[in-house]
Amino acid sequence: MTARPKRELIAATTALAAAWIAFALLVWLYGESPLLVARLLLAGTWGTAYGVGQVLFKATPLLCTGVAVFVGLRAGLFNIGGEGQLAVASVATAVVGARVGALPSFVALPLLVLVGAAAGGAWALVPAILRARFGAHEVIGTIMMNRVADSLIGALLGGGLAVAGSVRTADIAPSARLPRLDVLVPALRGSAASFALLVALVLAFGAAWAFRRTRVGREVVLVGQNPVACEAVRIPVARRIAFALVCSGACAGVASAGTVLGYKGYYELGLGAGAGFGGLAVALLGRSSPIGLALAALFFGTLQQGGLAINGHVPREVMDVLEGVVILGVSLSDADVRRAFAREPRRAAGAAA
Repeated sequence: MTARPKRELIAATTALAAAWIAFALLVWLYGESPLLVARLLLAGTWGTAYGVGQVLFKATPLLCTGVAVFVGLRAGLFNIGGEGQLAVASVATAVVGARVGALPSFVALPLLVLVGAAAGGAWALVPAILRARFGAHEVIGTIMMNRVADSLIGALLGGGLAVAGSVRTADIAPSARLPRLDVLVPALRGSAASFALLVALVLAFGAAWAFRRTRVGREVVLVGQNPVACEAVRIPVARRIAFALVCSGACAGVASAGTVLGYKGYYELGLGAGAGFGGLAVALLGRSSPIGLALAALFFGTLQQGGLAINGHVPREVMDVLEGVVILGVSLSDADVRRAFAREPRRAAGAAA
């Protein structure tokens, strides 16, 4: 095992150990047995076919937003705008999906996945330009766009986009619905797991392949490692930074396949909330490989579903605390995260001059 995977393994193991300690302490403070509550959590998730299906359902958007953060980190960027990018993409997917009734599923479904990706990428375009051209830090830019998305979506729904008397859009066309996984695995019947999981897996493996096998992908990685050296060999640093952040937003937008196409069949206010920030934890814990990302998404999907299973003993918000502990633990030991915050943004701006 080389030095980098070994460091990532140590960081992930340390973060998970810290999460278990935090879990045990919080459960104990509520007067419950940590082992008993842990058994209830596992029984309510991996102990039943329905629980497994719900874990897969909750892991699907987390995997997409985790890939989004992973893409940004490879370029030395920290995209925390997944919440806004996913929300805007979900609205766009729902609006277009309601108008594709004449199209067959094999046309409508790829089209709507592309619509979600395009909307998420477009929402990341403003912070991408600010970062690449003017040196504004992407963390500030993506936070700003999250807030703008909240206000814009509320205004659109209140301005006539929503069905009268509700905070949801019209139903998408039947041909635009992704089938549930119980078509293949009847035991999952009743859960919300859908073929969006396969879309998310293709996205994860596709992103990893692009970084290894394409010229642009390799240049993005090099820019993330040393932008000054890349400038010296005439790699267009600013363009690669902007490209990576837009692609990151597009990956977050693909998560709308799980929330709109595979689950609700429409967009309602708050749909998918939390998945953008959850993607941070997924990327930081499992970004060494697409398999690592998938396992991390399953882990946090288990925590989300497990929070419902243990809610009668401790508040399900305990799972949110554990997610935060993992993010903090991995971030403190992750070189790419430290580099994303420490790098002087003006260097990229200078490359665009």
